[in-house]
Amino acid sequence: MGIKVIATNRKARYQYHFHDTYEAGLVLMGSEIKSIRAGRVSLQEGFVLFEEGEAWLVNVHIAQYDPASQQNHEPRRRRKLLLHRREIDRLRSRIQEKGYTMVPTRLYLKDGRAKVEIALARGKKQYDKRQTIAKRDSKRQMERAIKDPYR
Repeated sequence: MGIKVIATNRKARYQYHFHDTYEAGLVLMGSEIKSIRAGRVSLQEGFVLFEEGEAWLVNVHIAQYDPASQQNHEPRRRRKLLLHRREIDRLRSRIQEKGYTMVPTRLYLKDGRAKVEIALARGKKQYDKRQTIAKRDSKRQMERAIKDPYR
C-alpha cells in the first residue's frame, strides 16, 4: 500500500530548526480515522506534551466526520502517541534542555494506519527567518532565470 501523505506542517519549517524526526502511531476514534482519510486535518498549532510517562499530541485539528453524527469526536482533543519507552524517555530529557520542543511535521497513512512524524526542534530567531525567506526568494529567481534565460 505504501505511504499517503495527508497533511504537512509547512509553518513549522519556517519557525523551527529540526534536529531529529520520529515516527509515531496515534490512538484514534473511528470518526477520526475517517476524517483523516478524507484529508480534513490541520497540524498548524500542534505540539507534543509529555505527561506521566506518555506522549500526547495536543492542539491538532481533525475535523468532525459528518456521517458519524452522535458518535463524533472533539476536533482538538488530546491524542496519545504510540512510541517506545526508550524513545519517550530520550525525548523528554531532550525537551528539558532550553529552547527545544516537539512539533508534528506531517501526518500520513502507512499501510492503512495513521502515523505522525514528529520533530525535535529549536525555535528560529527573527534573523534566521529573514534568512530563510531570502534563500527561498533567490532560489526562485535562479529557477526563473534557468527556465527563461532571455528574460
